[in-house]
Amino acid sequence: MTRFKPWPRSLAGQMALLIALALFVAQVINFGLILRDRMEFRLAQATRPVATRIADALDREAHAGRPLTPDRGRVRRVAADPIPQAAYERHPEVAVELRRQLAEQGVRVGRIDTGLRPPSDRDYDDDDRHGARNRRGDRDGTALLIAVEQPGRGWLTVTAPWPQPGSRLLIALLTQTAILYIIVLLPVLWIVRRLSRPLRNLRFAAERFRPGEPGTPMPAEGPDDVAALITAFNALRLRVTGMLDEKDRMLGAIGHDLRTPLAALRVRIESVEDDTDRARMIDTVAEMNRTLDDILSLARLGRPSEPLTDVDLAALVDAVVEDFRDIGSDVSFVETERLRMHLRPSLIRRAVRNLIENAIKYGVSAEVRVEAGAKTVAIVVADQGPGIPEDRMGDVFDAFTRLESSRNRETGGIGLGLALARAIVREAGGEIRLVNRAAGGLDAIIELPR
Repeated sequence: MTRFKPWPRSLAGQMALLIALALFVAQVINFGLILRDRMEFRLAQATRPVATRIADALDREAHAGRPLTPDRGRVRRVAADPIPQAAYERHPEVAVELRRQLAEQGVRVGRIDTGLRPPSDRDYDDDDRHGARNRRGDRDGTALLIAVEQPGRGWLTVTAPWPQPGSRLLIALLTQTAILYIIVLLPVLWIVRRLSRPLRNLRFAAERFRPGEPGTPMPAEGPDDVAALITAFNALRLRVTGMLDEKDRMLGAIGHDLRTPLAALRVRIESVEDDTDRARMIDTVAEMNRTLDDILSLARLGRPSEPLTDVDLAALVDAVVEDFRDIGSDVSFVETERLRMHLRPSLIRRAVRNLIENAIKYGVSAEVRVEAGAKTVAIVVADQGPGIPEDRMGDVFDAFTRLESSRNRETGGIGLGLALARAIVREAGGEIRLVNRAAGGLDAIIELPR
């Protein structure tokens, strides 16, 4: 089951997510600023007209002889604070701002009380025209009742509009954010994908790169740093190819320089009169030739000269087993149906042969079978030997490593057989496993993708 990863892995996805987060943070800051401005506007809307009305009412009362009454007018005078202590919601910031506004108009007052009056509460006469106008101005039915104390003369009361924050602001902000994402984020995402396309092409070129195979240099396109990276990759590919060419030439020279004296030595051995000594010398030269072949094959695996071919894998393995039977080795093959595979036959034949040789050396006999699965094909070489300690399973694949430390020709070699077999199988996209059987013996398994 694939784990959900909230953070995108691609460059375009990460840049798009960062831009989206930046837009979101900017919108949150914008929303906070708008909300603060609306609160300041609502506070000014509630206090400035009230301060003006109170100053005008007191001026008319003092100079025009129009006293304030408790039942009529926008500003009314009552004996006590009309706002219940527990029933109404207080807004002390209104009292602070209103005191400042009244002081600017030269009106000195005592305490100022505020209370948010719910729509169901009707303190004023419905016949009062000013109260009706105020209620019509308060669209959601909520009003702020303000009581201002005049020491020794009672309380002045007035009603101010107090609009409640609704969902319109939030909806407008969300709409604005969506429009920003559409206008800004989608073009940015398209641009980022175009900018990251050379990087994707570079990754594909690196994945497809095989030393020795012909390939065209990538065009250096994109931003300057990406173009410089592509140019460096093209140069690196040329250097790697040149180094491998030089290595192949060196290996060819080494092989030629070593095989020539070995061939001369083989001719001179024929003149040895003692049959036993001559046979041992011939075996030594043959082992040196096999060792040289293994070393050169292992060194050249990165650049195989053999092309991929459609072959019958079961017939290929059967032919290898037949070669061992011809020289008297105890090797058997479990017959199976034809199995078409696309591979390099001589290399796979070499890997199977190395496993069988290893099984005969340490396990006396070998049984070989081919098992076809839905996605993989397994070539199993089963021996009857003592097996391998579990903690040494990985060591046997290292070059020049042998569990049997002597250099006895009976168990001999220099420890390249399994290393070469694994290198061949991995080059074909497969893997080799070693499994100890519970009843005794070892299974060497080559798994190849179908």
